[in-house]
Amino acid sequence: MGSENPSGDPDNQQGRLEAYLSGFADGEGTFSVGMSRRPDLRFGFQLVHEFRVSQNRERGSILSLFQRTLGCGRIRPNHAGRVSDRSLGFVVRRRRDLVDRVLPFFHRNPLLSEKRFDLERFEVIVRAMESGRHRTREGFEELVRLAHSMNGAGRYRRWSVSDVIGPPEPSETTRRTPL
Repeated sequence: MGSENPSGDPDNQQGRLEAYLSGFADGEGTFSVGMSRRPDLRFGFQLVHEFRVSQNRERGSILSLFQRTLGCGRIRPNHAGRVSDRSLGFVVRRRRDLVDRVLPFFHRNPLLSEKRFDLERFEVIVRAMESGRHRTREGFEELVRLAHSMNGAGRYRRWSVSDVIGPPEPSETTRRTPL
């Protein structure tokens, strides 16, 4: 049975490779925005955006393929402090690489699972940070809330929303109501 796109077609090798890598990232990748305590910063925390794909060391060549295809990122041990974890991670944190390389890659090669919703939120956060939105109190709080809505709605996070931005302000009615 013939195919309009035979596997040996050199004109479509890159397209198939990108589709494969996108599917791999759909299963083994994460788009996350972490919070790191930084008392030296204005709001006491830093937002850290990251695209990561993890794999066992024995199959780490796929991570090199991500690095070559995207032209950015680093490969490093996933959990350097855990002797029993020998897995590796391909990690992209540099905002310029996320904007210029990672996000366009996933626009060309869309995710098919529900992970695409995390990617959409991730993109909003990265682009908002690119424009400096995280430097205002309102923008910072908005991005923290959006980040906490990703990857399991914050249930795996070290810091809760209120840890990062403080407790919610009481409403005007609550403030004026005598005790």
